[in-house]
Amino acid sequence: CKTFLKLMIKLIFQSYLKKFFNLTEESGPGARRGISPVTKKLSEMQRFYGLQITGTLDADTLAMMKKPRCGVPDGKIARFSTFGGNLKWEKNSLTYRIVNYTPDMSAAEVDDSMEKALQVWAKVTPLRFTRIYSGTADIMISFGHHGDYYPFDGPGNTLAHAFAPSSGIGGDAHFDDDEPFTFRSNSGYVLFMVAAHEFGHSLGLNPETFVLPRDDVNGIQSLYGPNPDINPREPKPTAPTTPDACDSTMVLDAVTTLRGEMIFFKDSFLWRSYPQSNTPQQTLINNFWPSAPVNIDAAYESRQSDKIFLFKGRKVWAFTGYRAVPGYPKKLNAFGLPRDVTKVDAALYDVESRKTLFFVGDNYYSYDEARRTMDRGFPKRVDETFSGLTSKVTAAFQYRGFTYIYSGPYMFEYNLRTRRLFRVLRNSYYLRCTNF
Repeated sequence: CKTFLKLMIKLIFQSYLKKFFNLTEESGPGARRGISPVTKKLSEMQRFYGLQITGTLDADTLAMMKKPRCGVPDGKIARFSTFGGNLKWEKNSLTYRIVNYTPDMSAAEVDDSMEKALQVWAKVTPLRFTRIYSGTADIMISFGHHGDYYPFDGPGNTLAHAFAPSSGIGGDAHFDDDEPFTFRSNSGYVLFMVAAHEFGHSLGLNPETFVLPRDDVNGIQSLYGPNPDINPREPKPTAPTTPDACDSTMVLDAVTTLRGEMIFFKDSFLWRSYPQSNTPQQTLINNFWPSAPVNIDAAYESRQSDKIFLFKGRKVWAFTGYRAVPGYPKKLNAFGLPRDVTKVDAALYDVESRKTLFFVGDNYYSYDEARRTMDRGFPKRVDETFSGLTSKVTAAFQYRGFTYIYSGPYMFEYNLRTRRLFRVLRNSYYLRCTNF
C-alpha cells in the first residue's frame, strides 16, 4: 500500500512538472551522467517559488503544489517576462466577450470584474477594449468546460489559464467553474484579481502576481508602449513602488495574524504568509480589503471578537475575515485611548491575558478585550517591560507563544509573561526573502 502511494505521488508530481515547468523525458548526455530531468526541474521549481533547493520532493514542495494557482506554465520567469517570439497583438483595439457566467456571482458583478481587470492594463498602454455580445472576440472569456486541451482539475490547484496573443484560441481566458469566485474578498477567490492576472497572459506578459506593480508596467510597456492619452504636462499616473521583502533596511508599517496566517503591511501592499509555505504572497491592500486604508500605522487581530483592526491616524477600521464591519471606521477613543493620542505606532493581542497592547511613542496602554475598557495604571514606559528596546516601536505581533516587537528593521523576541528577551532578529525572519 505504501509503495503504491509513493508511486501515485511520484506520477502526480511528474505531471505537475510537465504541466507547469515543461518537464520532458530526456535521455541525453545529462541523463547518462546521472542528472535526472525530474531533479533538474524540481530544483528549478524550488528556486522559482523561493523554497529550499533540495532537488527532492520534500514537505514544503508538496505544500506548494497543493496551493491554488494560474494554469500558465512558469518556465524560467524573470522579475517580469514576456512569452518570447514577439507574441503580442499587432493592433491596439481589442474585443472581448463573456461567453458564460459563474453561478457564484451575479452577471453584473462578473461584468464589472472583467471590465476593471482589463482597464488595469489599458491605463498603462495604448490598448483599448470593447465588449461584444456575439461572434468571436479577440479575448473570449468563459467558465467551466471550454473546449481546449488543458482541462481543469476540480476545486483548488489551477484557478484559471489564458493563452498568449495569436489567432484562434490565442488571447482567450478560461476560469475553473469549480472554484468559488467572489466580487469582494470573503471566503472565495476575488474574480477581479484572478482576471487581471490572466489578462496579462492574454496580452503577452507573464505576470508573477495578481497585482500590477512597476515591474509588470515595465513588462507590458515593453510590448505596447505607454498610454498615449496621458497629457505629458500632467503628472503621470504611476504604479505604486513595490516593496521588496529582500530589502534588509525596510521598516514594516504593521504586522498581525489573521486566522493562522501572518500579514505584513508596507505602503499600499501586504504580504500573506501561510504556515505551510516559506513563500509569502504579495498583493495590494485594497485588493484584499477594498475599503481599507493604505500606509497604515498599526494592526492587530482580536481572538476575542474574531476581528482584525487597522489603524491610521485618529481612525480605526475593522474587518471580520475579509468583510468590513459595519459602523467603522471609528475614532481611537472608541478603545478608551486619551483624546490627545493622534496615532498608534503598533498594537498586539496577547493570547494568554486577552489584553491588547497599544504602543504610542515611548509608552504603551493595555486594553481589556472582554470588558472593552482600558486597564488602570497605564500608560507605562515601553522599556520598563521590554528590555533592550531603545527606539520607537514600529510593529508588533504574537506568534506561537512568543511576542515580537519591531523597531525599525529589527525584531525583538520576548516571552511576555517573564519579560525575558530571547533574540534580536532581522525583520525578514518571518517575511522571507524569495529572490535567488
